[in-house]
Amino acid sequence: MTEPNLDVIEEPVSVADFMRLRQASGLSPRDEAGAAIGLPNSLYGVQILDGGTAIAMGRVVGDGGLNFEIVDVAVDPAYQGKGLGKTVMRYLMQYLERVAPNNAYITLVGDEPVFYEKLGFKLVRPASEGMYMLGPVTVEF
Repeated sequence: MTEPNLDVIEEPVSVADFMRLRQASGLSPRDEAGAAIGLPNSLYGVQILDGGTAIAMGRVVGDGGLNFEIVDVAVDPAYQGKGLGKTVMRYLMQYLERVAPNNAYITLVGDEPVFYEKLGFKLVRPASEGMYMLGPVTVEF
């Protein structure tokens, strides 16, 4: 429980809540069919509910041993500034403390690097660069 009437549920949000929270919080749009496949395959998920409505979320995905990625951390704008993003991250990090072996690689892509640096994350630059590709994949060699 984070504050009165708010409940923390340790499971991924529904597809509908996922789509709504991503859109409301300004995250990039995702494919609904992909969400229907991906959400149940999360290693861990957490959501904060207000009166049964999901208002914040976050997930951990990966292989469960070598690589873990924190994704989809979002808070409904009407609830931002109340520490709910920190609450989501606390649950995600507590999960990782329980399951991630020594030297497991834990990554994330965040729009607020200072927020994540306070949690112990480091920028990979200049040693490495983060990269991404949006599907469908069409690679020519």
